[in-house]
Amino acid sequence: MSLGLAILDQSTIASGRGADEAIRETLALARLADDWGYGRYWLAEHHNSGAHAGAAPEMLVAAIAATTRRIRVGTAGVMLPHYSALKVAEQFKVAEAIAPGRIDLGLGRAPGSDGRTAFALNPNANEAAERFPNQVMDLLGWLGDGLHEGHPFRAVAANPQVPTRPQVWILGSSDYGAQVAAWFGLPYCFAHFIGERGSEQAMATYREGFRPFPHLPGRLAAPQAALGVFALTAETEAEAWRLYRSRELWRLFRDTGRFPPLPSVEEAEAYPYSEAERAHLAPLRARAIVGAPEQVKAKLEALAAAHGADEVAVLTPCHDPAARQRSYRLLAEAFGLSAAPAAA
Repeated sequence: MSLGLAILDQSTIASGRGADEAIRETLALARLADDWGYGRYWLAEHHNSGAHAGAAPEMLVAAIAATTRRIRVGTAGVMLPHYSALKVAEQFKVAEAIAPGRIDLGLGRAPGSDGRTAFALNPNANEAAERFPNQVMDLLGWLGDGLHEGHPFRAVAANPQVPTRPQVWILGSSDYGAQVAAWFGLPYCFAHFIGERGSEQAMATYREGFRPFPHLPGRLAAPQAALGVFALTAETEAEAWRLYRSRELWRLFRDTGRFPPLPSVEEAEAYPYSEAERAHLAPLRARAIVGAPEQVKAKLEALAAAHGADEVAVLTPCHDPAARQRSYRLLAEAFGLSAAPAAA
């Protein structure tokens, strides 16, 4: 079976441009991805960030779903401890009404921000994070499974009542999310672009602990796994590595606790790296999935095979929006994608 290809978009803010422009760049790229044949378009959630504009992915899901015709649209993810499970169920039922059968609801447990911001979003942030599996169960109940006998809100309906339901995914970068996904019989995506350590173990934990639920709509009869991966391509290998310098410098900032807008290639080329900084970045560069289209395709296929992943969700932040679009178009061509007819 061929490797599935999706896009993961953080609505990255580029230096010299505003967060509003980052949102509009996301909307433009999603329409192109629909034409190019990508299977999914996922939106990330970040708060109190100078680097990412996607603070409300559910709104972007609705906007993209309304302006595309066939691609699945979803979140990677909604950070569930910030919110009421009922409210999230209602938001994504509305999205299903906009684009029936094309909505994904990826759920995460991490704050997507700093601790203080997590408490600003939900004063009970610590308790909510510990209740993540219960929230997932409630959310599935309101999406159609039904709440258990004796549940205090069993009589509360999640509206609107629609005939389809989103596909729920569990996201994570550790064994925890893998265990939750396996327990509920849901698809799982490992955030490889955040950190590679433990990725193969997490995927093995998911497959080994998976409980099939073939009798329940929205659940799986067998594991379904994906990887969220950074990758970048261009017409030539040299040009791809030149573009990578922006991400490389931003990653250095991130690893030292700073989250500024994505620097331009010129800013990255002018940055006075110390020897220690170059040493820190060297292993990241050695593992980076960067190169000409066929090189990147081969690296993605090898990485997915090593993890037993069915698909990859590709994250490609570029300072130049045209270069980002070109990278995704070239990757689609390398994989032989073509736009299928619109979903019924």
